[in-house]
Amino acid sequence: MYNIFKFILFVFFTVHITSVHAQCVEGIIITKDNSEPISGALVYAKGISNAVETDSLGKFKLLVGEEGRYLLYSKADEFEVDSQWVLVGKQPCIIVKAKLSRINGVTQLEDVVISGTMNERKLMDSPIPVESYSPAFFKKNPSPSVFEALGMINGVQAQVNCNVCNTGDIHINGLEGPYTMVLIDGMPIVSSLATVYGFQGIPQSLIRRIEVVKGPSSTLYGSEAVAGVINIITKDPEKTEKLFTDVSFTSLGELNLDVSTKIKMGKSVTALLGGNYFNYSVPKDVNNDGFTDITQQKRVSLFNKYIFQRKSNKKTSLSARLVWEDRWGGQLGYTKALRGSDSIYSESILTNRLELIGSHALKTRELLRVDVSYNYHLQDSYYGITKYLASQHTAFTQLVWDKKWSPKFSQVSGLPLRFTRYDDNTVGTPNAANTFLPGIFSQGEYKFNTKHTLLLGMRYDYNSLHGSIVTPRFSYKFSPNNFSVVRFTTGSGYRVVNVFTEEHASLTGSRTVEVKSNLKPEKTWNANLNYSRKIVLKKGFMTFDASAFYTYFFNKIIPDYTTDANKIIYDNIAGHAISQGVSVNHEWQLDNGFKTNIGLTYLDVYRKDQNGRTNQLLSPKLNAKIVATYSSKKHNLSFDVTADIKSPMRLPVVPNDYRPSQSPTYCLLGAQVTKKVKHAEVYFGVKNILNFFPKYPLLRSFDPFDKHVNDTVANPYGYTFDTNYNYAPLQGIKWYAGLRYYLN
Repeated sequence: MYNIFKFILFVFFTVHITSVHAQCVEGIIITKDNSEPISGALVYAKGISNAVETDSLGKFKLLVGEEGRYLLYSKADEFEVDSQWVLVGKQPCIIVKAKLSRINGVTQLEDVVISGTMNERKLMDSPIPVESYSPAFFKKNPSPSVFEALGMINGVQAQVNCNVCNTGDIHINGLEGPYTMVLIDGMPIVSSLATVYGFQGIPQSLIRRIEVVKGPSSTLYGSEAVAGVINIITKDPEKTEKLFTDVSFTSLGELNLDVSTKIKMGKSVTALLGGNYFNYSVPKDVNNDGFTDITQQKRVSLFNKYIFQRKSNKKTSLSARLVWEDRWGGQLGYTKALRGSDSIYSESILTNRLELIGSHALKTRELLRVDVSYNYHLQDSYYGITKYLASQHTAFTQLVWDKKWSPKFSQVSGLPLRFTRYDDNTVGTPNAANTFLPGIFSQGEYKFNTKHTLLLGMRYDYNSLHGSIVTPRFSYKFSPNNFSVVRFTTGSGYRVVNVFTEEHASLTGSRTVEVKSNLKPEKTWNANLNYSRKIVLKKGFMTFDASAFYTYFFNKIIPDYTTDANKIIYDNIAGHAISQGVSVNHEWQLDNGFKTNIGLTYLDVYRKDQNGRTNQLLSPKLNAKIVATYSSKKHNLSFDVTADIKSPMRLPVVPNDYRPSQSPTYCLLGAQVTKKVKHAEVYFGVKNILNFFPKYPLLRSFDPFDKHVNDTVANPYGYTFDTNYNYAPLQGIKWYAGLRYYLN
């Protein structure tokens, strides 16, 4: 992971004329800095449909078939992309040797992605728009959890929903967290009970890239994939560093440690071991309301991934992750002995989590593989005096058939099955709930020619509680040239709601959940128009990506916070809901080391019923994400500036609330400097330079148990303790420093 470097990439070749047939380009890909072979690098040529990967020794052989002049590309994760002309004559094979330099930035448009179609392809070739981000992008504003890091992505909002326990969710294009499907290595490992906690403790040293698909993806991934998909892809043990360590601390007392190593276990097994440790045990109360600003946390996460080499060259992998976390937030003076008592208010959450992921390619002539995953989540919590004890088992398996019928037509089909068992101690779950979700899907892709591609898909699921659900998908891609792509995608999505797994944070002692009727599954229709363009400059390049999206909801379920200050009321709305907007990304990179990445999203998210139009809570109309970098190769220094700017958004106020119903426009500004020293990187930075944090995060923080709520003189409006008024982090300005050490 040497992402902060960006060197000049060059390719040279030697021509040997030995016969009358020109058939291939053959060579080796190595690193520029230490000449080590790069396995898994992608090599392809302009105008040639096939592509190849380098083997474990960095070698490749690309068939071209005819004599001529070819533009040869070489690309590997976290390396610069090279494009070099090679002349293929009558000799049997051109010999090429390429030296790739490591990059420090966002992955570029030549990246290989899988989330849109379930099989690997270059991003520009995918009929589904997919955004791909390397770890280097997130290092520009390092965070101790993937949950916070995802907030750097345009159109993605890491929303904290509780000011005491700091639970939250990930919004995509204005839609709440339960609408987002989270995958690890393509498996739906993050269950609804762990919408947030599943993000915690993923060692970022193990992340190869993160792919984001915006818009309904239920055809391939089923329920919850309404707003989109976030696929966290971990590193291949055979293609990563022997040792990587990242340790950092902040001026507020936060300590974070990521470590990973790979181990060769005989000739056929390579293992990747990793771990994360996070500790924040220094209570802070900057706003003087008597409560901690951020939860105190202790977290340990262990990750293990195995890759098995088989004689058939078929892939088999197995991964496991264990997470233990102890977090609490509340009034200062809290101790473990007071957990669940009514003397000092606290929200204490103990989490134990196990995840297993496996994939096995069958030894058959057809491309068949079996994917499996399992997660167990146990949560032992107290919200004040209210105990919330919940467990959830989620088992998933699917058989996937990837078939290429002809050079123009390919198909991916699958038989998925998911089983969920959920139980808690609330009145809403008198008995454990078991849900079976078998299904079948198929998605076909037809290439008319190099410019026109059509994709059609259909999925059928049978939910044991809600019956049959059908979700189709249609996509058309037009590529006028190798540098421009227009994509139109439409389809439907659905979501089966489990209120208590999604709103356990609302059981804070301040509000209770009320379900008015038997909730029906939410259904949506979506349309997305995307345009991508890459412009090659004399001394750099630019990329431009824009999307216009529209989602129409049937049976929308929206929590009602305003009717009763003591409740959160759930029901299918009588009308409809709409999420629409425009998203633009622009990247500009120059050879002098300067790079910018600017994202802008406009959102219009609302519901319309008998009461008229109501804008969605916590959904800003405008959100801008800016990342600017300058790298000095001479001094091995890089400078990063990040900014997250949000316009006003509607807030969850209560009746007669004295607090503003709209947030102000604000900017979270950060800066960082990084220095490379041999096998290490030293970095130093500051977050929230403008020292912004919300006012009035808690209502009646002096009476969290509502013991004096009925005092009509002191409390004439009947306010109750409330924790949901949140739109930005409660931490002010903070400094941080860290050290990364790597060994090849």
